[in-house]
Amino acid sequence: MARVLTPRAEDFPRWYQDLIAKAKLADNGPVRGTMVIRPAGYAIWERMQAEMDARIKAAGAENAYFPLFIPESYLKREAEHVEGFSPELAVVTHGGGKPLAEPVVVRPTSETVIGEFMAKWIDSYRDLPLLLNQWANVVRWELRPRIFLRTSEFLWQEGHTAHATREDARAYARRILHEAYEDLMVNVIGIPVVVGLKTKRERFAGATATYTCEGMMGDGKALQLGTSHELGQNFAKAFDISYSSKEGGREHAWTTSWGTSTRMLGGLIMAHGDDNGLRVPPRLAPIQAYVMIVKDGDGVGEAAAKLRDALRDAGVRVALDDRTDTPFGRRAVDAELRGYPVRVEVGPRDLAVGNATVVRRTDGSKTPTPVADVVTAVLAALETDQQVLHDQALAHRESRTVEVSTLAEAIEAAATGWARVPWSAVGVAGEAEANGQGVTVRCLLRADGSVPDSEDEPDLVAILARAY
Repeated sequence: MARVLTPRAEDFPRWYQDLIAKAKLADNGPVRGTMVIRPAGYAIWERMQAEMDARIKAAGAENAYFPLFIPESYLKREAEHVEGFSPELAVVTHGGGKPLAEPVVVRPTSETVIGEFMAKWIDSYRDLPLLLNQWANVVRWELRPRIFLRTSEFLWQEGHTAHATREDARAYARRILHEAYEDLMVNVIGIPVVVGLKTKRERFAGATATYTCEGMMGDGKALQLGTSHELGQNFAKAFDISYSSKEGGREHAWTTSWGTSTRMLGGLIMAHGDDNGLRVPPRLAPIQAYVMIVKDGDGVGEAAAKLRDALRDAGVRVALDDRTDTPFGRRAVDAELRGYPVRVEVGPRDLAVGNATVVRRTDGSKTPTPVADVVTAVLAALETDQQVLHDQALAHRESRTVEVSTLAEAIEAAATGWARVPWSAVGVAGEAEANGQGVTVRCLLRADGSVPDSEDEPDLVAILARAY
């Protein structure tokens, strides 16, 4: 396999690009910074999308859709927001061959346009909470693109809500953080995440608080996998999102926003991939079991088709590879690259003694298994290997995270992994110093690991790391 992929230990960025290309997950688009997501990659995104969508709806939000083009004046209403996004904006100045009366921005995120309609739709406290989500593409002009991680156009979901009180808004932002984001990342994608509060320097433009899920990648760097924001009343005042209270007065709403994107695909690759390719956790995998005909004849094709049907009937997402005109070795390498959790190899030799071979992607083990027992063996492997991938990622994170007491030690530790350091030993000045050396404060935690309300709380712990 070394001839197919650059070894991770030799050149991690090159390995990442090799894997995306060889597994046919995506390609670079024709405009610098854009990407084409190929069917193999999009199938995984669809699974992420379905799992996330179900969790968002369980939290009470409804899907809607808002325009791609946003009047430039909308962004300018919230000064901190436009200042935060100005370097990334794509602006349209002409349409239909004529200059536009007002330039329009290709959405970098939709707080402003959704705020405009929230103001229109909300009148009374009875209209609250208003819980919206949209699945869309956004554009942020990226100077240093990398497929899935940072591209000028990417796919995501963005939730936007309005509430009667600050407490309700905070509770909902945290509900999404834990019940949608953390749950999906840990229990489906298999990435153990640290959930915490962003510092003022790192939080979303226009927010009063940003909560984050941070995962450690195979090279020890951090990846922000999803964020949930309290927006206070900043956007509500800018767009007059107000309501008549029970007491008859007029009050501004409290709003939130939250998002995850195709960056999760990059996280999946870098957290679970190995030198043989992608490893997809079974609960996420579009194809959980891949039945392969090694060589046709002697009833092999019929036996393989029956195994496929039996697995499908057992609730397994299964595919059959009967391309015997392509060498089996090449097909096996492709299956490894794609990260199918389990392969079931059916050939004349094994079938002659009533067996098929069950191959597990997590460890490469190959087990001759009676045909009658294949379904049971596959179901057991899928259940076990979901946990195996999570536990391996957790062990990796723990082995590359060190407890330190000073900023200097934290910056040094960030060369190979994460540092846990008292926030009081870093502070605002120390954070700026760390940033100057390519190290960021990924998030702040309480001593017990819970999420703080403010960076001013005493005895907080900071996670410092280099990041994507």
